Amino acid sequence: MSPWESLAVFAAGIGAGTINTIVGSGTLITFPVLLATGLPPVTANVSNTLGLVPGSISGAIGYRKELQGQRGRILRLGGVSLVGGLAGAVLLLTLPSDSFDTIVPILIGLALVLVVLQPRLAAALRRRQEAAGTDPGHPDGGPALLTGMLLASAYGGYFGAAQGVLYVGLMGLSFHDDLQRINAVKNVLAGLVNGIAAVFFLFVAEFDWTAVVLIAVGSTLGGQIGAKVGRRLSPTVLRAVIVVVGLVAIVQLLLR
Repeated sequence: MSPWESLAVFAAGIGAGTINTIVGSGTLITFPVLLATGLPPVTANVSNTLGLVPGSISGAIGYRKELQGQRGRILRLGGVSLVGGLAGAVLLLTLPSDSFDTIVPILIGLALVLVVLQPRLAAALRRRQEAAGTDPGHPDGGPALLTGMLLASAYGGYFGAAQGVLYVGLMGLSFHDDLQRINAVKNVLAGLVNGIAAVFFLFVAEFDWTAVVLIAVGSTLGGQIGAKVGRRLSPTVLRAVIVVVGLVAIVQLLLR
């Protein structure tokens, strides 16, 4: 990896850590940059997964105030997330590598749709929360939420772009709570999924350790930045960047 490529990966790690903490979808920044350095898609994916773990932890620490009083919720959803994340990681390495090349452009495209639709989703969540007085909802989210979180976590263990968007959508429709508190839980769960997938990959996959370290350091810084600005910064510009970079990633994968 050349010095300029290293700098690009480090910068992508900062951007991913920041975006993951605020809205999710940071993988759409780091993954195409890793591809541009010449890494194979699966190696890029597992290296990215491990590198983003410190960023998720950093973002969760930054949102520690919003996590107060949510221990039971995190324990319930965390167990489901760990199972789903491990299942997704197993699928990544058991399916043929050609399957990843075929599936990932589709997953990125779906993730971009979710990113674009996120403002409407957030508005719908706010309207539902405003009606909380007449619709108390299930205190634990119910079986539907657990099933949805299991599937979203499996997707996160397999690839992970827009995993945070899925989490916020599922929890927001199930819990009558402040979106910032839901976002704080999202950061913890994303960290658990990346962590369990990374532990599995350590034993069975090939990493690019230079990329791992650069993304880890960058995403840790980005997690703190995202936590500080997340309550004030409009995600519109970040969303536009995600869409542009995601489209570039799709083109890169299709032209490989």
